[in-house]
Amino acid sequence: MRVLFISDVYFPRVNGVSTSIRTFREDLTRRGVETVLIAPEYEGQLQAAEQGLIRVPAGRVPKDPEDRRLRWRALGRALGALRATDFDLVHIQTPFVAHYAGIRLARKWRLPCVETYHTFFEEYVHHYVPALPRVVGRALARAVTRSQCRDVQALIAPSEPLRQSLLEYGISTPVHVVPTGLPADRFTPGDGRRFRQHAGLPPDRPLVTYIGRVAHEKNIEFLVRTFVRVREAEPRAMLVIAGEGPARESLRRLVAGLGLAGDVHFAGYLDRDTTLLDCYAAAAVFVFASRTETQGLVLLEAMAQGAPIVSTAELGTRSILLPDCGALVVEERSGPFAAAVVRVLTEPGLASTLSQQGRPYARAWSSAAMAARLADLYRSVTEPANTVARCA
Repeated sequence: MRVLFISDVYFPRVNGVSTSIRTFREDLTRRGVETVLIAPEYEGQLQAAEQGLIRVPAGRVPKDPEDRRLRWRALGRALGALRATDFDLVHIQTPFVAHYAGIRLARKWRLPCVETYHTFFEEYVHHYVPALPRVVGRALARAVTRSQCRDVQALIAPSEPLRQSLLEYGISTPVHVVPTGLPADRFTPGDGRRFRQHAGLPPDRPLVTYIGRVAHEKNIEFLVRTFVRVREAEPRAMLVIAGEGPARESLRRLVAGLGLAGDVHFAGYLDRDTTLLDCYAAAAVFVFASRTETQGLVLLEAMAQGAPIVSTAELGTRSILLPDCGALVVEERSGPFAAAVVRVLTEPGLASTLSQQGRPYARAWSSAAMAARLADLYRSVTEPANTVARCA
């Protein structure tokens, strides 16, 4: 089987979508499913070569230095160079230019088309269009989602809570839950001491660590404000924020305004195969409070490195944060959240228990098993009875 992936984002842009695409491509290959990926070109950035990866010229997105906008004509030329007879299925990964190009191509080629719903957009709109009333933004996001979901033969949700949210929209397209799994290399032990040396951090300060996109919808401001309470109980604690994104400068201003400049370290982007694992390993406690995760892969990565976790459980993270997973799950209130963080920092037995629970729990989320589920879905939608009926 041969599948065409189309995405508006990919490495070197680091986020959950890029990680999901690479993870599935590698494991699908081992199962005899060949993939070709159409993705943006990131001019001026180092872009590793990959088999079956076709880069398309892309423009910059206003006020967003990280993302790119696929150029429609260039994308058309790239797709025009491909042959329908070489593919069995089109798999759309993102809802922007890639969605509309993928739908047009699948209809032209009369192939089935599936799409992964990676992002819970109704919780994003008010962050990026603040002038738009929240209720209007949510209604608009839901209307666009319903329209796009009608275009495909099957939807993939990374978690059961997200599937339920889509069903509440009134979507009738079949929705299949297929999380992104953890590759075996995510369990390679990181070196916490090496991370501290690389970042210039003192060896004796316990690190309260967030890793992920530094964006407004990730609720990092809550973590920063809560950290004020953590330091009142544990003055040696230090907050590490690893990642990049549009909220970084506003968070820097907040940190300075709260008098935390010497106690918060912005680590920036970290290499997935080295520094990122070291950062997880250095964490005395990993903290997370995003309201918009469709899955929450960073939680599994933290567990794989034995980092004790304190987190809220919203949307997709509810499917991960189950009993005995290596995490303390608390509500989004500064008092209880800070108290849980302080408990992990000051109770070695609790921290050790959470660490020991997390590693075996994360192993149950094998990327090979998730790729097998996706391959089965591909086979089901490419059966002749389904293809003929749905691609007219």
